[in-house]
Amino acid sequence: MAKKAVASLHTGNAGRTHTKCIKMVKSPKTGAYIFQEEVIENERVNEFFK
Repeated sequence: MAKKAVASLHTGNAGRTHTKCIKMVKSPKTGAYIFQEEVIENERVNEFFK
């Protein structure tokens, strides 16, 4: 049976102030694209994608 995932980050206001961001970055070593993931504060989202 499949288990239901429970989002524990949404307890109170603490979970709503963070966002999981994913961006694709070209690796300087191999030239292939890799995905960079981070859970950051909502105010720093624009800095992450620059």
